[in-house]
Amino acid sequence: MAILTANNQSLTEITSLPSGVSGGAMILLETQTASSSATLSFTSDIDDTYDEYVFKFYDLHPATDNVQFSFQGSTDGGSSYGVTITSTFFRAYNYEGGTDAALEYRTAEDLAQSTSFQRLTEGTGADNDQSCSGTLHLFNPSSTTFVKHFTSRINMYENGNSCHTIFAAGYINDTTAITRVRFKFSSGNIATGTIKMYGVL
Repeated sequence: MAILTANNQSLTEITSLPSGVSGGAMILLETQTASSSATLSFTSDIDDTYDEYVFKFYDLHPATDNVQFSFQGSTDGGSSYGVTITSTFFRAYNYEGGTDAALEYRTAEDLAQSTSFQRLTEGTGADNDQSCSGTLHLFNPSSTTFVKHFTSRINMYENGNSCHTIFAAGYINDTTAITRVRFKFSSGNIATGTIKMYGVL
């Protein structure tokens, strides 16, 4: 196999990629903006067009203090959101005053063959300046052969005045296609914030 090199070392001179190279482009499919919303659900465009879907969260602000942001999928057109999930969850945090900091696994937040909503944060604060932002990757949701893997990384302003970076990952243990995804806080509404869904080429 030949290794191709570029003679011109300036990336600004590149106008197109060779036909055999995938650009990994993200295509914006849908944007939802919360306004005292109980849930935000993506009910279309999740199909076999893309092998990866990326959900980006921008300043999701809960109406209720100390609540967990979470997600679930549906295999029955949205009649129910309760597919079986096994996952893992850990966090890094630091308090504003520097009084406490840690990196730790959180057994209370993971799932083991559960149909509950998967938590993506811990207790997000509801003060006017508090919110959470981050990303969820869902891989090959239309597969009818394999389970559906996901990874998430979210940064949040915790209700106790600390910064938390939350990592969650796992798989939806179902070989039926996932066609819809729903997001919500564990209690109360999503007061404000935006979620964008992208398909990855």
